[in-house]
Amino acid sequence: MKTNKTLLASLAALAVASLLNAADKKHPTGYTDTPLLPDGKWRVHDDNRPRPSVVKSGETFSHLAPPPSDATVLFDGTNLDNWVNTKPNKPVAWKVENGYMEVTPKSGTIKTKDNFGDFQLHLEFATPAEVKGVSQGRGNSGVIIYGSYEVQLLDSFNNKSYADGQCGAMYGQFPPLWNAAKKPGSWQTYDIIFETARWKDGKLVKKANVTVLHNGVLLHHRKEFIGTVKHKKVANYAKPHPPEGPIVLQDHGNPMRFRNIWIRNIGSYDANAE
Repeated sequence: MKTNKTLLASLAALAVASLLNAADKKHPTGYTDTPLLPDGKWRVHDDNRPRPSVVKSGETFSHLAPPPSDATVLFDGTNLDNWVNTKPNKPVAWKVENGYMEVTPKSGTIKTKDNFGDFQLHLEFATPAEVKGVSQGRGNSGVIIYGSYEVQLLDSFNNKSYADGQCGAMYGQFPPLWNAAKKPGSWQTYDIIFETARWKDGKLVKKANVTVLHNGVLLHHRKEFIGTVKHKKVANYAKPHPPEGPIVLQDHGNPMRFRNIWIRNIGSYDANAE
């Protein structure tokens, strides 16, 4: 009987190890065969690129911050009226309860009905309290601006994944300056300021840039995007896009939660004067 128990325990351990190895293959911690980024030093999703150092943020920063008077409230905790599925004729199937919305199985990626120009965005999110998966398979989503520029959402708390895919990364391009991720299940904040790319006569004259604060910790400051987001490929500005676009929240198969989302246009100095 003892022998059988020992054998069963060994088989169970092998089964778990097999599952973990399979997960690692599906969601590796990084790559060594992707193309080099423009700096010529690191590859896209480079497994050898240093991961950002951990910094512990304050207990709260802009948690439950009320929207300014000129803000557009994208989600107030009650309904998804301001959102549509990114796939035409598909419903918005995310769950809404207790003041938050949550990704449900195969519910699909969603985007705002309205488009926005250069903006200030406030958003709060929580990665799943129950940790499942590894690397990019754990608490994964993304704020994909205009469907083209991604600020990554990931459970980066004690989770080794490639540097340019950590929470707050300009996905596939630049890691966050710091890892400010809170424990799984905790509410966290993003405050994002974005200026889009500009073209004139079909020629790029200004790259898109972003400023990101994660739980009050500055991760990027007017950092320019190399181009529009790509997985395992070098980003580029292959074709012009309008100066306005939607905010996209990604369904990556994880039950991510979101609350208190609002946005406001940046405007310009003279235009804002009374």
